[in-house]
Amino acid sequence: MNIVIEQTSSLGPQNIEVVERKGLGHPDTLCDALAEQASIALSQFYLQHCGQILHHNLDKVLLWGGSSIAAFGGGEVIKPIEIFITGRATLNFKGITVPIEKLIETACRDWIRKHFHALDADHHVLIRSLIRPGSSELVDLYMRQQRTGHWLANDTSCGVGYAPLSALENTVLHVEEWLNLTDRKQHPELGQDIKVMGVRRENQVDLTVAVPMIGAHINDMEAYQQARDRVQQSIHNYAGLPGHNLNIEVNAADDPAAGSIYLTVTGTSAESGDDGEAGRGNRANGLITPYRPMTMESVAGKNPVTHVGKLYNIAARSIAERVVSSIDMITAAECVLVSRIGHPVAKPQIVHLRATTQGEPLQPCNKNIRLIITEELSSIATLWEKLISGMIALY
Repeated sequence: MNIVIEQTSSLGPQNIEVVERKGLGHPDTLCDALAEQASIALSQFYLQHCGQILHHNLDKVLLWGGSSIAAFGGGEVIKPIEIFITGRATLNFKGITVPIEKLIETACRDWIRKHFHALDADHHVLIRSLIRPGSSELVDLYMRQQRTGHWLANDTSCGVGYAPLSALENTVLHVEEWLNLTDRKQHPELGQDIKVMGVRRENQVDLTVAVPMIGAHINDMEAYQQARDRVQQSIHNYAGLPGHNLNIEVNAADDPAAGSIYLTVTGTSAESGDDGEAGRGNRANGLITPYRPMTMESVAGKNPVTHVGKLYNIAARSIAERVVSSIDMITAAECVLVSRIGHPVAKPQIVHLRATTQGEPLQPCNKNIRLIITEELSSIATLWEKLISGMIALY
């Protein structure tokens, strides 16, 4: 295995920083979430009925937005949201037929019920499964583990990770999560399609936050503006960011005089205003960070055993986090892993670790860094257990 360790003077954003998070109800995040739920449901079926997780990749999900009429005191969905889940899977194994459509539909509707209070999983959403068997070459590659004793990468791909998160990254991540953890019984007017964009220039931070309001719980324009102002003030109280000048704008496109506001029926723009696609939203750490190393790889829905496009993004972040947390002199780290199809997942063709220190030379730390890398790569073989139990967030 080729491990390259490099010391650099600085990592991460400096004077300018841009960080985005597409929240739980954003159409792109919805696609990621449902892709992953479909993979989890299929993996659990495989384990229970076939004794092992079989070859599958359900990472191609498209959301075709519906049509709705939002109104104070109510509103109506005219045409439902349609979600197309496509990919490849093992549909028959030693006489066992996999009920793929039922598995996927049940998993997706259950997830929607759990996370939305105004989006009706049975009437506002159509789930369409378009799954075909995988190619014989990739299926054979997947099953080759039984002969070699090693899980083999089913793709030539890369994964990246870095640590620690900056103050702005933490704020953007936690503001959306916090808003979506709001008790909807107390604040049923808040929808789930919350998006946060953070821009920092030196110590000036601007947060632009989109928060859909649900018409059934908003009586008029005055109530809407009061609800929006409450959200803005609560974000300001929560966000903190000591040492920064913080400016927050909620629903920046609003034009109340023209009657143009972010009012919805279901709490997501997918009902009418937007479409979605898996892999277009948050990276595996839950953020979109153009000033940081990123990969365009879509992680959700890929099989949790051999698909390096998923596993390497998780492992690279874990390596960077462990290097920073366990080696005192290291203040920041970035990790890139690159696979080669058909070679053991735990043996990338290259591991590139870049790190900054508090001024000391990095070389004395190289042995510990290599040990961390080796341990994390060895643990890839058991990541599937955490993934199918939902213990690892991917979007």
